[in-house]
Amino acid sequence: MVTFINKLTVNGDIEEFLKIKQSLTEFMSAQPGYRSSSTLRHVGRRHVFIEMAEWDDAASHKAAVRSEEFQARVKGLGALASVEPGLYEEVAEDGADRG
Repeated sequence: MVTFINKLTVNGDIEEFLKIKQSLTEFMSAQPGYRSSSTLRHVGRRHVFIEMAEWDDAASHKAAVRSEEFQARVKGLGALASVEPGLYEEVAEDGADRG
């Protein structure tokens, strides 16, 4: 399992951002390998969001974001927000990889 984490700092219209993000979530949740997701909003900085999604593996996430439909849905996001995405895997407390 891998976790996708994305920090999104909105510098445009927040309502338009949320519409695009909802469209992306609807698409991603129907993709093979998708497990779950949640979005957090910074309490003191209302324009900063953290998106987290669990996937079976990195290949499943990669296939979803490379699809034509994802690319069409994500198109307007760049004008509204800066993004800091990354895939993460769990590490044991001793520092060893679990995957």
